[in-house]
Amino acid sequence: MSVTTNDPGTTASAAASGASATERFKADKSSAVAATPPERVDTLARELLEAVHAIVRKHEVTYDEYNALKAWLIGVGQDGEWPLFLDVWVEHVVEEVANSSRQGSKGTIEGPYYVPGSPEFTGEGTLPMRPDEPGTPLRFAGHVTSVDGTPLAGARVEMWHADDDGFYSQFAPGIPEWNLRGTVVTDADGGFVIHTIQPAPYQIPTDGSCGKLIAAAGWHAWRPAHLHLKVSAPGHQLITTQLYFPGDPHNDDDIASAVKPELLLDVQTGAEGNQVTYDFVLDPA
Repeated sequence: MSVTTNDPGTTASAAASGASATERFKADKSSAVAATPPERVDTLARELLEAVHAIVRKHEVTYDEYNALKAWLIGVGQDGEWPLFLDVWVEHVVEEVANSSRQGSKGTIEGPYYVPGSPEFTGEGTLPMRPDEPGTPLRFAGHVTSVDGTPLAGARVEMWHADDDGFYSQFAPGIPEWNLRGTVVTDADGGFVIHTIQPAPYQIPTDGSCGKLIAAAGWHAWRPAHLHLKVSAPGHQLITTQLYFPGDPHNDDDIASAVKPELLLDVQTGAEGNQVTYDFVLDPA
């Protein structure tokens, strides 16, 4: 199923981005629903509702407030913003629980804008980009090893990130399909090099229902600049993570609560752009 919204005549909006994220989720991940045992659904649904009931009682929620909530929930569905809402405000805790026993590299949230099947390179590659792609050139290098230090040749390092305006290909109009998305397969020593541009901080979409919540609560909508990565190798656990740039004003108050100290990059500035080195350590499966 294609979710590309690259019509140059279409204006980027929360609704369009939300619709793309919803369709992508349906295509890639909705099968997990059928695999969840009924007893697990019963436990989680009951406890979720009990938590909601406790909040209503504790804060003496009025009918006006209840109806405002209903209207907002309807709007989230109409805007297709459930993937955005859950990935921004809930996923970081799910990730924390799911990866609590990892010995290797730290993970963090995937977010709503991952697309599988990006163009593939071996050893070293440049992410697809427009000829005049704005932004500072970035050379990203590293190695992939197992927790015992064994280099992992043939590991897959998938990277995707927003452009200098904060937009992701396949989720905003006028951007080539695989812009700033690619996969590099590690060499015999587990090494890789990726050439791209350094992304900028951006606000999550604010013209939809998630934006209405942010405005009503007096929050901000900013995410710090970050690179998304998935790193995998046969016989090892896949790691999904994001890497961040020191000095970003929103590293300490990321709207998605996804920044960890271990995920901050050490950026070296050179004549031809910035350079970073970051190694990944994968746990056995």
